[in-house]
Amino acid sequence: MTDNVEKRAIGKMMRRLIPFLILCYFVAYLDRVNVGFAKLHMNAALGLSEAAYGLGAGLFFIGYFFFEVPSNILLERFGARRWIARIMISWGIVSAAFAFIPSMSAATGLSNEWIFYFLRLLLGACEAGFFPGIIFYLTLWFPSVYRARVISLFMLAIPISSIIGSPISGLLLNLSGLGLHGWQWLFVLEALPSVLVGFAVLILLPDFPRQAHWLRPDEIKWIQTTLDFERQQTEAVEHISVLQSLTDSRVLACALVYFCLNAASYGVAFFLPTIIKAFGVTDTQTGLIAALPFIFGAIGMVLLGRHSDQTGERRYHVAAALTLAAVGIGLAGLVSSPVLIVALLCLAQIGVSSVPPMFWPMPASILTGASAAAGIAAINSLGNLSGFAGPFAMGYLKDLTGGFTAGLLLLAVIGLIGALVTIRLRIDPVLERSARQPVLAH
Repeated sequence: MTDNVEKRAIGKMMRRLIPFLILCYFVAYLDRVNVGFAKLHMNAALGLSEAAYGLGAGLFFIGYFFFEVPSNILLERFGARRWIARIMISWGIVSAAFAFIPSMSAATGLSNEWIFYFLRLLLGACEAGFFPGIIFYLTLWFPSVYRARVISLFMLAIPISSIIGSPISGLLLNLSGLGLHGWQWLFVLEALPSVLVGFAVLILLPDFPRQAHWLRPDEIKWIQTTLDFERQQTEAVEHISVLQSLTDSRVLACALVYFCLNAASYGVAFFLPTIIKAFGVTDTQTGLIAALPFIFGAIGMVLLGRHSDQTGERRYHVAAALTLAAVGIGLAGLVSSPVLIVALLCLAQIGVSSVPPMFWPMPASILTGASAAAGIAAINSLGNLSGFAGPFAMGYLKDLTGGFTAGLLLLAVIGLIGALVTIRLRIDPVLERSARQPVLAH
């Protein structure tokens, strides 16, 4: 009887929540990284150097860092539905504003470069809290034994956004009209879905299982009983406050691992269209080729995430995936054949895409309640600082050396450091085992 209730409840939540959350993250990630495609023409139009572009691309994560923890705490206070809607609508408006940098520069007297910096910083501030807010939101619905596969499905939005978004972005670069060039239309048309989906969140996303009219009373009871049991198990081992969660050595170690992952991920992602464009292909072909690594990444994410769930093991899975990413990125910097470069970046993306769904259950097994909201946000915000460092280093080294080899080798070393830190990370095995044991009290 209990198994039947569990299957019904999990099935309904998977069907009702995950596709919509994938859509939300799809438009979020698209607005975050579409600057990589806009760069192909934007840099010349605005007079940006590679280093200036890398700095601006990375400034997103500085705004993200300073507003991440406060935003996630406010999400818990005001509810996911209203706060996530606010985040999506505001970032959509700011993302569209990039199309009008020349006009804003003329109106304010500031250079195009400084307007670009300001908008990237503001975009990060607006989007702060979205991803960790969703991760925290999922802990309010799904028992921990399901979370890696749920997070892996949710995070399919990243490769999907690149698989679908890369060709679309390449095509949009060919648009012109109403006084706007292709790179400007790219920002406007890819920002619109964020605003529309933000309003849809207010209608479609309940804050808690008890508010879901599509769940039966026995299903709501099973969900709440299971989650309460898991929280008691965690608190029986240890309970740490919000402040303690922000300074806990394991939280900081998790943040370092995530820092290394994001350095490799964004350092490549923001320059991937430029790397491919250098093969001598068109904008449309660039978009199609840029989608290939993320197809492989999506497959690796699902398969490795499922295997991690089946075995109940996280650390070595994450370390292996980071090592795979480092090897692919490093070797891509040492070869000259376009086919080999793309193949190695596909290999690297399998590792990059696979890490997050296996990584996020680890801090979730340490933290509960408000400390979970703050701790998860702290890990994400500290880890995302490398989203500033990675692109800036890539742009700076490109200007300095004239190529991407030095930057890619640096990102590979950072990925290996993340793998080593992961292996040394200690999470109480009692918590990992309890997450896989059935709940007996219903």
